[in-house]
Amino acid sequence: MKKYFNLFDLSQKVDYKTEILSGLTVALALVPEAVAFALIAGLSPLTGLYAAFVMGLVTSIFGGRPGMISGATGAIAIVLVALAKSHGVEYIFATVVLAGIIQVGAGLLKLGKFMRLVPHPVIFGFVNGLAIIIFMSQLDLFKDISGNWLTGNTLYILLGLVLVTMLIIWGLPKLTKAIPASLVAILTVFAAVVIFDIDTKTVGDIASIQGGFPPFHIPKVPFNFDNFLIILPYASIMAAVGLIESLLTLNIIDEMTETRGRGNKEAVAQGAANIISGFFSGMGGCAMIGQSLINISSGARARLSGIVASVMLLVFIMFGAGLIEKLPMAALTGLMIMVAIGTFEWASFKNFNKMPKSDIFVMVLVTLVTAILHNLALAVIIGIIIAALVFAWDNAKRIRARKHIDENGVKHYEIYGPLFFGSVTVFNEKFDVLNDPEEVIIDFAESRVVDMSAIEALNRISERYLKVGKKIHLKHLSHDCRVLLKNAEKIIDVNIIEDPKYKVVVNSL
Repeated sequence: MKKYFNLFDLSQKVDYKTEILSGLTVALALVPEAVAFALIAGLSPLTGLYAAFVMGLVTSIFGGRPGMISGATGAIAIVLVALAKSHGVEYIFATVVLAGIIQVGAGLLKLGKFMRLVPHPVIFGFVNGLAIIIFMSQLDLFKDISGNWLTGNTLYILLGLVLVTMLIIWGLPKLTKAIPASLVAILTVFAAVVIFDIDTKTVGDIASIQGGFPPFHIPKVPFNFDNFLIILPYASIMAAVGLIESLLTLNIIDEMTETRGRGNKEAVAQGAANIISGFFSGMGGCAMIGQSLINISSGARARLSGIVASVMLLVFIMFGAGLIEKLPMAALTGLMIMVAIGTFEWASFKNFNKMPKSDIFVMVLVTLVTAILHNLALAVIIGIIIAALVFAWDNAKRIRARKHIDENGVKHYEIYGPLFFGSVTVFNEKFDVLNDPEEVIIDFAESRVVDMSAIEALNRISERYLKVGKKIHLKHLSHDCRVLLKNAEKIIDVNIIEDPKYKVVVNSL
């Protein structure tokens, strides 16, 4: 019988064995990733490893998404690389602290709700682009120091070990799920390399991970306004990139586990983790979709797995560096390739012919920007902007006007569709001011006055009727529309007809 216990969340059952083994697997996969990202930013390997420990531990305990793994990431490394070269590591630590403060502020202001503005095609493109990045980053294993592709037995041995790793990860779950397949694959390939004395690239060939407990360190940066202006742009970008990547990862895991995380709580936890990371010699970070998927696919669903991964990573740094440095990179590369394959949204291709062309364009564009520029925040922002413009364009074409003249000779324009900046031109074309009767009613029972552009359109149409001596009335305006018009009463002066039979139904969830 499985043993369960509750950790920091009394509402959720935790499988002790699965969480521990999943956390160990993630810890092994974190080592080369953290080292590689630190080197990308021009920092020491321990800077990335300390960041992975602090980020993972703090967000696992206090974050809004149990099972999600945070640490040093490539997206953050890319943001910091220019600052590291120009001003050095102390400015990096100060930037990480400031970015954390910004993220905490975003969480307290509940800005996580703006993730609802991210359309599904953007998420598809983000995930697919990230899968491509993960896959492409593993190809460096098959190159020598000079950047040339390996050949001969060295290449064949690497390919063989990678394929064995992938085969175990793919096949073992079909036989049993008692032990995470990823961990079995890593240990099996490690044992084969040791037993048969196979000469292959190991973690130690990248860099040494030997170190102690992360030292407390106040960034040695003069506290003045000039230095604040130096780090502010980098901190702002880092905070934005970190939140976007973390909240998108949270949404993806929500879909996989059919549960709901808390975005604002995660934003606060990410910020707090970055603040602590900056004071404990770390480069900061955010959620890691690759490691999070390893954790979730291994069966972890609670906070314990992330805590175990972080603690074990620190154990590796302080006591097990010699052993971990002997791990074959082929095993970890095979694991990450399987993560890339699992990350890619293959369903987006199955529904390719059923999706609107605009959605396909947005998805492909976000994928390409993510994969080519490695700028996740820019890709998401571009996707949101394009999707918003397409939405506005589509809604601009939906405004219509049914017209009739009643028994009193009053002409009615029954408007349906939203009246906003994109539809005002079409709206203005609906009216025949010169040939209309002396009194006109514009009925908004099936429409909404959305913004100031719409109010200005009403102002102009009323001026056109008043100019030729005709009366104009607005009818069936919802409460929020009337508030807009009341606030703009100096702009537009028309009669609003109250209809006692007309009620607006509001869903107050």
